[in-house]
Amino acid sequence: MTGAPHIPVLLDEVIAALAPAPGAVIVDATFGAGGYTRRLLDAGACVHAFDRDPDAIMGGRGWSEAGESPPRLVLHPRRFSEMLDSLAEAGVAQVDGVVMDIGVSSMQLDQAERGFAFSSDGPLDMRMGQDGESAADFLNTADESTIADVLYEYGEERQSRRVARAIVAARPLSTTGQLAQVVRKALGYRPGAPKDPATRSFQAIRIHVNAELDELRAGLAAAEKLLVPGGKLAVVSFHSLEDRIVKNFLREASGAVANASRHLPINAPAAAPTFAQVAKAVRPSAAELERNPRARSATLRSAVRTDAPPHERKAA
Repeated sequence: MTGAPHIPVLLDEVIAALAPAPGAVIVDATFGAGGYTRRLLDAGACVHAFDRDPDAIMGGRGWSEAGESPPRLVLHPRRFSEMLDSLAEAGVAQVDGVVMDIGVSSMQLDQAERGFAFSSDGPLDMRMGQDGESAADFLNTADESTIADVLYEYGEERQSRRVARAIVAARPLSTTGQLAQVVRKALGYRPGAPKDPATRSFQAIRIHVNAELDELRAGLAAAEKLLVPGGKLAVVSFHSLEDRIVKNFLREASGAVANASRHLPINAPAAAPTFAQVAKAVRPSAAELERNPRARSATLRSAVRTDAPPHERKAA
């Protein structure tokens, strides 16, 4: 195994939350460069690793030790929303742990040709799975109101209509540099400002192109169905939209339902809690932030599966 090209975020805290035992079956829903998987394998666990990015799957080829039968690492080149079906095809009905590291990976950000960042110019792509509609396809064909809605909902861009209008006026767009310039001009960016205003728009477009929030909801529901009683769930998110989904999922699943008024009787949960021991949110230490500034917005939430049946959930 070669060294990972990025630093796994909250690695020690994630492993502590999962508490992998030798022989435990763990799902790494977002394999990436394999930072979590590496530590899980070192602990003696068997790992089913998912990633929609063909580059990530290719990087994990050859990780299993020669002669291992069955192998302790199984790679699934699929979205983690498909983990139920993919694991069933592999003969796995339940697992002891699920870890999810949501969002774009360091490798994707650092490769200009993938089009995720504006730090270096590249094609306007942003597709994690390298298939389907690209960012350029979306921006060059969608109407102004649709683009504005995406920027507002997924980037929390307060001036979304102004930015969308500028994007439509500048079409066709083909590179990350072009898009960044359009957004900056629309928002009156001044060099030296603490945060580049294009960041919000790039986040929003990436989330839309990859349907990331729907994927997260589906992945959490799948984990609820897969985990054995006592199984561990650990989710690392990187911005408020993701974290809110994880937080609300665990609040509902654990029966922590807020009451409309303190004068009313306590609400009985609609179904038996499927998760317990919901830990407080964990954020990177000062030492980790010094080693890895990209960890600054990371939040880890974890919980333990009960023996209650999965809740009935509406499809995203």
